[in-house]
Amino acid sequence: MKKYESMHCLKGLLGVLLTLGCCATFLQTTAQTPTTLNQGNKWNNKIRDEFYSQDQGSRLIPLKWIKALKQPSGEPFMAANLDRYGYLPNPASKDGLPVGLTTNIGSNTTYLGMTCAACHTRQIDVSGTSYRIDGGPAIIELQSFQTDLDTAVNTVLTDAAAFDQFATDVFGGTPTPSDKQKLRDDLTAWFVPFHAITLSLPADAPWGPARADAISLIFNRLTGLDIGPPPTYMIQDNIKKADVPVRYPFLWNAWRQDFIQWPGFAPNGNKLFGLSRNTGEVIGVFALFHPFKDPSTPLKVNYSRNNSANFAGLNKLEDLIMKIGPPKWPWALDKALVAKGAQVYKQKDPANGNQSCESCHGIKLGKFRFTLLPSWATRIDDVGTDSREVNLMDSQVQTGVLEGASILGIVGTPLKRVDSARSVLVLSVAGSILQNYLTLGLKKSEAPLLRETLQPTVNASTTSAPAAATKFPYESRVMEGIWAAAPYLHNGSVPTLTELLTPDHQRVAQFMIGPAYDINTAGLAVQQTKFNYTLKTTDCSDRNSGNSRCGHNYGTTFSAADKKALLEYLKSL
Repeated sequence: MKKYESMHCLKGLLGVLLTLGCCATFLQTTAQTPTTLNQGNKWNNKIRDEFYSQDQGSRLIPLKWIKALKQPSGEPFMAANLDRYGYLPNPASKDGLPVGLTTNIGSNTTYLGMTCAACHTRQIDVSGTSYRIDGGPAIIELQSFQTDLDTAVNTVLTDAAAFDQFATDVFGGTPTPSDKQKLRDDLTAWFVPFHAITLSLPADAPWGPARADAISLIFNRLTGLDIGPPPTYMIQDNIKKADVPVRYPFLWNAWRQDFIQWPGFAPNGNKLFGLSRNTGEVIGVFALFHPFKDPSTPLKVNYSRNNSANFAGLNKLEDLIMKIGPPKWPWALDKALVAKGAQVYKQKDPANGNQSCESCHGIKLGKFRFTLLPSWATRIDDVGTDSREVNLMDSQVQTGVLEGASILGIVGTPLKRVDSARSVLVLSVAGSILQNYLTLGLKKSEAPLLRETLQPTVNASTTSAPAAATKFPYESRVMEGIWAAAPYLHNGSVPTLTELLTPDHQRVAQFMIGPAYDINTAGLAVQQTKFNYTLKTTDCSDRNSGNSRCGHNYGTTFSAADKKALLEYLKSL
């Protein structure tokens, strides 16, 4: 067997192999502070605080601006750490910000930005106790946050009294007329692209808590706001409706899967793959990024001069995330039932091609990724679930300033005037990494690793899905910690593991979403008080709705006793 090379920034954790034998200890805290779960001996309070606040280069809005904005009620926009959207308090934040929101400085301005912790930190409530699950899919209302921020800024720009108060708060006193005019000009320049993206959000069918159309956000942000001609850099026609919401994935073990993203299109499993996906992610959460033609550079496009991505910060986040272990079930388990469930997990289902849970979700050796530890194979298969996100992969866009661009020696085919959004993203990410090569801490001897890492990503980007796809495959993750990831299926259309073991035509058609957790059904409780939101799903007659509860019928024909045992086993993982 080949010797695996060491790595330093893989998104995920060292996995269950490094947490075996750790006893389940829980830190009981005050009523105001959540109970933290056992997530392995690599995860502790210091690392948790770093994960919550590590900057990655996102520049959503100047910090002074958002602190000066108001809600319609007159309360500060940032009141209660944005609790109304589900963001979680972070007492360790130097700026009084919630988990996953942080700051960075550019052009003498302190910006508010987001990190992966904002969307990948979960809190659930059981019998009056809150439990914090680091790396879990967040239960936040990202769409409401963005639309309300858009409304708050628009109010300032259209209401003279509101603008005067805003300017006074930003400057900490009475500003001069020239200061006020510059502030208005700067705020307008910020608002125009932000408003364009906000208009792409589906007001008629909002995502609701725990879901977001992350792929559309990245595609719209990059191709709609970043690669057009200056001074606006916008290509309005590239901004498409962001109506393909999916559940946030969990981070533990993510770095070990050899492919990621729900449709499984992104190679994964070493530090450069990790940096690639994270660079794409920070572009989607409002990094500054405006590439431009530059014949003086080897790539003929300058990807780094107007690029706020914090590569050192992204690498640091990888180091932190790989320490997150799957959360241990904090309540009593029936050991005999768990043992029986372990056998049911391996039991073949005659109604579904004699496949078992283990067939798709068991730990198997994945593709060689130059890592210290081998990757885990990610099975990518069509199990009859909602098709909408796979169809999104063929989105076509104008390529703007990147028309004709390629990565020399890696991408042989230049981008056409109209090309796939995925190809534009891959080119932008690869170019950014290559031009920041020296900041990655890599040695020149590792150049072949760079080439061999980017090559599969580039190859994947040049193979578009057919216009009328007949297969709609999604990734099958290893199941450690799955009890903490409700709702289920990639689009979050099934509220509990119990419901997932019910035939799709019998599953509930709608359910409320929030942090209240049911330990019996292993998923969302029926009654929720945090958000007044009910997700309405569709059946198999409308598989492309984005909200179809269809598919994944494995194990649904097992006996009630076998299902009960299987559920107990899944809780134990």
